[in-house]
Amino acid sequence: MRVVALVPGGIGDQVLFFPTLDSLKRTYPHAVIDVVVEPRAKAAYRVCKSVNDVLLFDFKDRNSPADWANLLGVIRDRYYDVAISLGQRWGVGFLLWLTGVPRRLSYESTASWLLTDPVPLNEEQYAAHMYHDLLQGLGIDQPCPPLSIQLPKADIEWAEAEQKRLGLGSGYVMIHGGSSKLALTKGIDKIYPVESWQHVIQDVRKRQPDLPIVIVRGPDDQDWVDALLSGVPDLKVTSPADIGKLSAMIAGANLMLCTDSGPMHLAIALQVYTLALFGPTEPAKLMPKSDKFKSIKSPTGKMSDITPEAVLKLLWGE
Repeated sequence: MRVVALVPGGIGDQVLFFPTLDSLKRTYPHAVIDVVVEPRAKAAYRVCKSVNDVLLFDFKDRNSPADWANLLGVIRDRYYDVAISLGQRWGVGFLLWLTGVPRRLSYESTASWLLTDPVPLNEEQYAAHMYHDLLQGLGIDQPCPPLSIQLPKADIEWAEAEQKRLGLGSGYVMIHGGSSKLALTKGIDKIYPVESWQHVIQDVRKRQPDLPIVIVRGPDDQDWVDALLSGVPDLKVTSPADIGKLSAMIAGANLMLCTDSGPMHLAIALQVYTLALFGPTEPAKLMPKSDKFKSIKSPTGKMSDITPEAVLKLLWGE
């Protein structure tokens, strides 16, 4: 069986879709599974164990008819048996109908007549579970497995060398406080103020002076990290080159402190204790229920209105 899944969104959306891909692969172990994702999300599949090929298409761009025609041609040329779409846009449903793929799955909408197996949409649940519901269209009615990723051996070896370079021992706290360029461009409030992070870090150091604190510096985080270091100059900083190496560093942490972001989902997939800060987004839809994963949501929807005292109270269980 050949399957193609159209998965718009960033890295976090892809990681949340991994359980659906894993269930599909377990049910059909010999299936060839491809995904169509935005260029910014391709990196996520470095740590995915269930996908054969990653095709690129920028769903959020102003695509011309020629762009859509090219995507249509690629899908038709690969003779898929099943197509799965996370989007409800009429245009995507029409595209899938044009491909001639025998089974076409997506959520129920006004374009359901273009599908062979529409599935009810329940947005009031953890997003990974919502995505997994799509498999009901194939008669796969099993619980959604936990998020899971696969670390390449080379990335584990890189992380071991990086931990040695930073002088890390058996554990550390990892902090990711940056945000993607797309979130900044769209004005999505996902960055916790530097001054508040500094307050949290100083308290952690006071209570756990022997526990190293490692800051993740991504490609868009230079200004944020520089500002953080200006107040706490002797923090350890790591700059993983890709998601595999970032995941391997997260795997060695005792605790992940972060905002709602792709690294948060990686930490959850790795079963690392996580405390995440949320502004306008809803924790219940983006984090599973578990004693290992805690969240704190801004009372106003603004990240700056989460007080360091509230973070520390949740962190220390006070």
